Amino acid sequence: MAEWEAIGAPSSAGAHHAGQERAPAALRRAGLLDRLRDGGMSIVDGGDLPVTPFVADPAHPRERNLDGVVAAAIGLADRVADVVRDGRRPLVLGGDCTLTLGVMAGFGRIRDDTGLVYVDGDADVGTPEHTESGIFDSMGVAHLLGAGAPRLAGLNRPGALVEPARLCLVGCDPREVDASGHAFLEQRGVGYFAGPDLAGAPEKVAEEAIARVAGASGPVVVHLDVDVVDSGDLPLGNFPHYDSGVPLDAVLAALAVLVRHESCAGLVLTEVNPTHDADGTILERYVSGLVSALTGP
Repeated sequence: MAEWEAIGAPSSAGAHHAGQERAPAALRRAGLLDRLRDGGMSIVDGGDLPVTPFVADPAHPRERNLDGVVAAAIGLADRVADVVRDGRRPLVLGGDCTLTLGVMAGFGRIRDDTGLVYVDGDADVGTPEHTESGIFDSMGVAHLLGAGAPRLAGLNRPGALVEPARLCLVGCDPREVDASGHAFLEQRGVGYFAGPDLAGAPEKVAEEAIARVAGASGPVVVHLDVDVVDSGDLPLGNFPHYDSGVPLDAVLAALAVLVRHESCAGLVLTEVNPTHDADGTILERYVSGLVSALTGP
C-alpha cells in the first residue's frame, strides 16, 4: 500500500459557524500522526494550507462565503493532485465538508474514475436555489454531482466531480433526508445506506458500499464527517444528531473496513470542532478510535 501524506485543511468557510478551522492543529496536538506511525502506518506530514475562516456573509443568504469555500477547495485540490501524482495517499485533516469537493477535484486531475464513499450524518443535497441557510456544508453532495453554484460544482471540469454510480452515501440520519432528497439521489443512481443500516451491520455496509463504488478498477476516497456519530456519544460536530446518529464503535468498525480495502486511495476527516471539547477528553476518544481503525489488524 502507498505511503500516506497528511494535509491540514484549516477551513470553516462552508460551515455553520467557526471552530472547524482549528481541527488540524488539535488533531496534531492529540498526537494523531505520531500514534498512527507507532501503529505501523507510513505517513509524512505535509503541513497545513492557509486558514480560511467562517464568515457569516449576510449579504449572500443563499450562497454564504462562496469565495472562501471555492478558494479553500481549489487550494486543497492543488495539494491533493501533487500528493496523488507522487504516488502517496492523502489523509486530509479538515475542516468542513466542502473540502471533499477539493479532494475529488484533485484526484480528478490524475484519474477520472475516482469513487467516493461519503460517511456522513447528512445527505448534503441542498442547493442555493433550495436552501434555508445558504451554508455550503449542507450542499456538498449536490455540488459533487454537478448541481448548485457553478463556481463550486465546476472546480475540475464541466459536469460532476464524481460519477453518480461511483458515489455511495453511508450513515445518513433518516430524519435529515426528506422525500426530495431521496428522489435526488435515486434519480441519479447514487448508493445509499441510512444510519440504522450502518449501526446494525457496520462491516457489511462498509463492504457493500466500497464494492459498489470501486467496480472493476479505480481509486476510492473515503469521506468521514464526525457528525455521523450520535451527538450523545461524541458531540464534536457542528450539526447535532441526538438519538438518531450512529454509535462511534460502529462508525469505526466501518472505517476499518473501508481504509483497508485495496481500492482506498485517500481519507478526508471533516467537521471536528475542538471548541466543543473544553478539556480534550472527547477529542482523545475520537483520535484513539481513529488510530485503532486505521492501524488495527
